[in-house]
Amino acid sequence: MPYQIVYTTSANKELSEIPVADYKKVIAAVNSLADNPFPHGALKLEGVKGKLYRIRKGNYRIIYSVEHSVITVTILKIAHRKDVYRS
Repeated sequence: MPYQIVYTTSANKELSEIPVADYKKVIAAVNSLADNPFPHGALKLEGVKGKLYRIRKGNYRIIYSVEHSVITVTILKIAHRKDVYRS
């Protein structure tokens, strides 16, 4: 059963600011999380509260959490690699 993809308000805003050339690649990567929330290359982020993961797509990083009990992947942040880990 595929996971449901849910975007936070801030992730939706960040997604709308991505250039068109990279937008399609990022959307494809996010949509693939519905079938496999832990693809090859996904890393668990250490030193943060909760279980957060990240995947790379070009120069962009997608930070997300997985809730197995409700079968949901929540996209928390989508940003350029130079900005993604800054608060």
